[in-house]
Amino acid sequence: MDAWLTPTGEMEPMEASFWNDKRPNGVSNDIDLSQFGSILEVFDASCATHADRPAFTNMGVTLTWGDIERYSAAFAGYIQKYTDLKPGDRIAIQMPNVLQFPIAVFGAMRAGLVVVNTNPLYTAREMRHQFTDSGARALIYMNIFGHLVQQVLPDTDIKYLFEARMGDMLPGLKGLLVNAAVKHVKKMVPRYNLPQAVSFKSALARCEGVSPVPVTRTLDDVAVLQYTGGTTGVAKGAMLTHGNLVANMLQVHANMQQLDREGNRLMEEGGEVVIAPLPLYHIYAFTVHCMCMMLSGQHNVLITNPRDIPGFVKELKKWKFSSIVGLNTLFVALMDHPEFKDLDFSRLKSTTSGGTALVKATAERWQNKTGVLIGEGYGLTECSPVVCASPGDGLARLGSVGLPVPGTAVKVIDEQGNELPIGERGELCVRGPQVMKGYWQRPEATAEVMDSEGWFRTGDVAVIDEDGFVSIVDRIKDMILVSGFNVYPNEIEDVVAAHPKVANAAAIGVPDEKSGEAVKLFVVPSSPDLTVDELKAYCKANFTGYKVPKHYELRDSLPMTPVGKILRRELRDA
Repeated sequence: MDAWLTPTGEMEPMEASFWNDKRPNGVSNDIDLSQFGSILEVFDASCATHADRPAFTNMGVTLTWGDIERYSAAFAGYIQKYTDLKPGDRIAIQMPNVLQFPIAVFGAMRAGLVVVNTNPLYTAREMRHQFTDSGARALIYMNIFGHLVQQVLPDTDIKYLFEARMGDMLPGLKGLLVNAAVKHVKKMVPRYNLPQAVSFKSALARCEGVSPVPVTRTLDDVAVLQYTGGTTGVAKGAMLTHGNLVANMLQVHANMQQLDREGNRLMEEGGEVVIAPLPLYHIYAFTVHCMCMMLSGQHNVLITNPRDIPGFVKELKKWKFSSIVGLNTLFVALMDHPEFKDLDFSRLKSTTSGGTALVKATAERWQNKTGVLIGEGYGLTECSPVVCASPGDGLARLGSVGLPVPGTAVKVIDEQGNELPIGERGELCVRGPQVMKGYWQRPEATAEVMDSEGWFRTGDVAVIDEDGFVSIVDRIKDMILVSGFNVYPNEIEDVVAAHPKVANAAAIGVPDEKSGEAVKLFVVPSSPDLTVDELKAYCKANFTGYKVPKHYELRDSLPMTPVGKILRRELRDA
């Protein structure tokens, strides 16, 4: 893709400079990586600048950036004083969106450890794989998952356990009551026996006021092992360095400097309330909320259980929020709640969708209800994750994931690896300072996706237009080949999801004697009277012949990842 024609008619390779005249006012074309030598330097500078500003709120408790600095110092001090963990050792963090999460992350980093973000919803099998593959020597977990920890522990190198409880950061009696309710009323803590575990709360108390011994980390040192979602097979650990994450932090921050039509900055430094419903253990939310918002001193409101929509809406009522990051499924669920219309959108400046394709009908409905356009972004675990982001102030384009972030080049290639011209679809490749060092202990897998020039092959099919906007068409692995024609499941799903009686849809390819593959459509109805015949007629009216699904299945639900991506692989394997 990333190529355009010279006056002589020859194609020039795409460079980051192609986008220099295409960004909105206020957004720089590049970033200065020499500003910081590691995430720790960003953390020190931000906590000093924004010490008194709110950093994270959860369950009615707000911690300032100064509080985060103090608590993380205590945890780093405990690691240095009471364990033999050394810089470079891996520590797994397995918690939902609670205040302990950022404390644990920054505390671990200040002790020089590598953070292994772990999904709390993992099964014992998935935990075992991640802990053994990463060689984690310590684990911070929520007591709700203690029974699984006990199950997998003997198979791992984990020596140190830190146990967090839901109410630990709440004051006095309130915290005790919450912990008791979680255990005895809601019965969320299955029986287990881990006598060696240290209470996370007591570790912080024991080293309160301790200044950790400063450790030196460079931009080339690994900061986070982030395991890929596993939608395409065995999860691999992407080595994200301090440099990768600092770069992505600066890239997103550069985009936040965009000016509106009056010449005012869209997002104020330290003045915004950002709603955080996506899980922090996922790289998207991790980078946005723990990293980028730290740099600009913003206030993150952590939503522990976004599936509890009534509870989520109740929390939103408390805030004049500036920004919310979410997914298509989440936006739909919020808008379907009867009290959504009562929320205060007067300060809402940006709504960002990532992780999975945004459905046009959802975007239009959201704009009608809130007055704000949803801007889609695009990223991958391997890119820390942000690659593209939509401009704000009404400049986003529906169906596009926006422009590459500053200092990033993208291109599209054909099956032979040849660069394709503007407007043609092919595999999207990315080059920039946020691209990972490689996969942890998997040089062969790294070589499959990264070339000697630093280009990373995403596995996504994309188109770049003449204005530099990027549109993701589909996953290469998910593309369906019907009689030699490419059919992109996202297109099928998007159109079918616009049907008034459809809540969700997924399309896969199934073997077909005549056409090689045929489209099979899975639909979750929003109305009980939806029929297959009705769907067939709708598809016939909206798709050219080879795109029309041949097989239909109505379901109560679809298999999804924790961040709302449909697991097409599971549908294919079923």
